[in-house]
Amino acid sequence: MSSTWELQAQKARDILDDSIPKQWLLPAHQLPSPEEKNVEDFARKSGLLSEKELAITDLSATALVREMGAGRLKAEDVVVAFLKRSVLGHQLLNFATEFLADRAIARAKELDDYFERTGKLVGPLHGVPISVKEHIGIKGLTCNAGYVAWVNDIAEEDALLLQCLEKAGAVFHVRTNQPQSLMHLCCSNNLTGTTLNPYNRTLSPGGSSGGEGASTGFKCAPLGVGTDIGGSIRAPAAFCGSYGFRPTALRNPMTGAKAPEPGQEAIRGVIGPLASQSVEDLDLFQRAVIDQEPWDIETSLAPVPWKRVSPKKDITIGIMWDDGCVRPHPPVTRALKHTKAKLQAAGIKVVDWEPYKHDHGWDIISAMYFPDGTASQRTLITQTNEPTLPLTAWSFAYSSPTPLTIHESWSLNVQRDTYRDEYHALMKSRGVDFILCPAYVGVAAVLYESHYWNYTAIWNILDLPAAVFPSGLRVEKELDGLGGDGGFVPRSETEETEWKKYTGPERYEGAPVAVQLVGKHFRDEETLAAAGLVNDEGEGEGVQHE
Repeated sequence: MSSTWELQAQKARDILDDSIPKQWLLPAHQLPSPEEKNVEDFARKSGLLSEKELAITDLSATALVREMGAGRLKAEDVVVAFLKRSVLGHQLLNFATEFLADRAIARAKELDDYFERTGKLVGPLHGVPISVKEHIGIKGLTCNAGYVAWVNDIAEEDALLLQCLEKAGAVFHVRTNQPQSLMHLCCSNNLTGTTLNPYNRTLSPGGSSGGEGASTGFKCAPLGVGTDIGGSIRAPAAFCGSYGFRPTALRNPMTGAKAPEPGQEAIRGVIGPLASQSVEDLDLFQRAVIDQEPWDIETSLAPVPWKRVSPKKDITIGIMWDDGCVRPHPPVTRALKHTKAKLQAAGIKVVDWEPYKHDHGWDIISAMYFPDGTASQRTLITQTNEPTLPLTAWSFAYSSPTPLTIHESWSLNVQRDTYRDEYHALMKSRGVDFILCPAYVGVAAVLYESHYWNYTAIWNILDLPAAVFPSGLRVEKELDGLGGDGGFVPRSETEETEWKKYTGPERYEGAPVAVQLVGKHFRDEETLAAAGLVNDEGEGEGVQHE
């Protein structure tokens, strides 16, 4: 007999199953065997998509808008192509929580009618299909945020950011998976299960926006919407060979994103874009949202218009090879060396960046994640007695067993602000404009092994904008062995744990290798411009993008 929580969870699975456009499902015998790890190119092999549809799903959002604006593509054809690819991607990766096929196609037809009547595009995202992380509310649809207790909750209106995107012409075609608690760099819950990585299905797609990582990594959407409080946009982008951006807090509207701790301001989560093809598309997303002045509705936002910034080579990039706590695995170090060489060849000044008290930064942010002692999350779990998943329990272990006192919270806030000022002063004094660093200690983690967050979380506590993008490299057996690192002496138990995972490159076969570029507070536009420049100069042979 099923327990109460299992009966509740089945509702989420029924919503998903009922929403799948069955006409595009491939029979099981036409799918790769479960043992086949790499499925990134299966859309081309499957026969499901026509050559035209494959070409459409290989285009960036920027290119799609250009083609629709020239009348060479119709929004309906674009949306159908990405829907078909999404259905296939879901069969392979389990990344979706609900398909929005009928409403997406109806919306695309409206956009085509408008263009036919006026000869104009609705906005800068006209006809662009966008996948959306499930806990970002869509009016009239359930919003469970990965908790069984919320499986019947219905969003009363679209999240403000989605309202901005829709006014810009976007089409929402699929909602995507997230982990229980929204606090894993992996993607598993008791509702719709575990999402896999398109490059290697034994690896994690990242989290908590793991469904978005799989979506953009398999090109189920040219753009996606995720959230990030410790790396939850950037880890999925890094793990899945796509692009992601963590904006400065209070740039993008958060109204309508559901979370267990509403009103928690000590460490702010942010909402932002992932993209399948380019840094340019991240900028397109940001501009489309902020040009609509969302601060006129969500008044806590900074009333700062989105600037148009051209990339310039007259910058200094500091490379952080190691955060002083856990040394990155060999493929990541190789990608940093590769990018450094490309940047120097392009005439960009590169220096070494010595990290400043990253262990201290982790101590602050990890204490801030659960100021109520995880009471809000545990209450949601015990309402249905759904199982607490291992990575949920692991993240809860950061928390104090009791809620922080007012004085403890105040003390942490002071430490946070002092640390931010000190870090900024160091960047100024060293003449460093941007920091190039790992996005994670390794490439995509093996499923359920994503434990070390501080290559991304450190920039959350510092509230610095950060972009993640592919280095162009992948894990290679010949180049990424341990070599002389076999005698490596770890500096801590955490470092020992992370290095024991890297038994060799074979464990991470086929994984793309990403890098992360970090800018200064509220210098979001400059950070994306520099990320585009670094990506263009640094990408080598390997992961191919438009």
